[in-house]
Amino acid sequence: MTETIRLAAGSDDGAEISLLGAELVSWRAGGVDLVWEPQPEVWPQTAPLLFPVVGWTRDGIRVDGARFPLGLHGFARHKRFTLLERSETAVSLSLEEDEESRTLYPFAFRLEAHFSLRPGELRVSLTTSNRDARPLPYALGLHPGFRWPLDGSAAAHAIHFETEESGEVPVIAPGGLFSARRRAIPLEERRLPLSDALLEQEALCFLGAASRRLLYDNGEGLALAVELEDFPHIALWARPPAPFLCIEAWTGHGDPEDFSGDLYEKPSMRILGPGERATHAATFRLEKRRASE
Repeated sequence: MTETIRLAAGSDDGAEISLLGAELVSWRAGGVDLVWEPQPEVWPQTAPLLFPVVGWTRDGIRVDGARFPLGLHGFARHKRFTLLERSETAVSLSLEEDEESRTLYPFAFRLEAHFSLRPGELRVSLTTSNRDARPLPYALGLHPGFRWPLDGSAAAHAIHFETEESGEVPVIAPGGLFSARRRAIPLEERRLPLSDALLEQEALCFLGAASRRLLYDNGEGLALAVELEDFPHIALWARPPAPFLCIEAWTGHGDPEDFSGDLYEKPSMRILGPGERATHAATFRLEKRRASE
């Protein structure tokens, strides 16, 4: 069995993080279980970390004329992280390049994942460091699957964005690639009602989202707030009727369907100079709301 790290912040708040992929496998806040229980036949994961790319690539990646078979969401979710330090309420893990990773992504890097638990709140921060002698192109993301319905609510659920967002999202082409076409979604000002029909057509991707905060509302006075730091893209993904909703935070996204350039040229990739590092974070907080909100 894969080793996991357990965190606790009182009797009603706890989390469990796997060393495999630094994956959040459970989180309980205020006595409410929030992370879905995986079903291998539907989706075997709970909250994978995406690195060094997000989404699908078009036949792998190309770096300085050489091709590497890097696939969906990169490889970090399949690698065992090293434990750096831990306390009752926090843990820090790290991943560095190895012989296998260089066959997929020919760079020296360090990825650190830090989880911090407080009553009703979980913060996740990811720091990428360039250990290479040349610039490091990367993208990373959080892909947590939350329970839907939330806390067993039979009411209609919705996403509330902090500010107005586009009422259209990109159409996902075959192979998970991004097309130039767009499709309309039933966004009502800043409120997006959730339904199986809405989410059965692939992910809803808000590229360059204006909102840095959103609420996943269960319609009965309970909501999960998501606050983002340096994650410009937001995605919602599910596999109805499976009981989960992924609220994803990305720095990059999948390849456009006509993209065949170098990884350095791929849209939305971040570039770190030698010795540079960058941190991206998300805070998840369980909130009680008034019915009128």
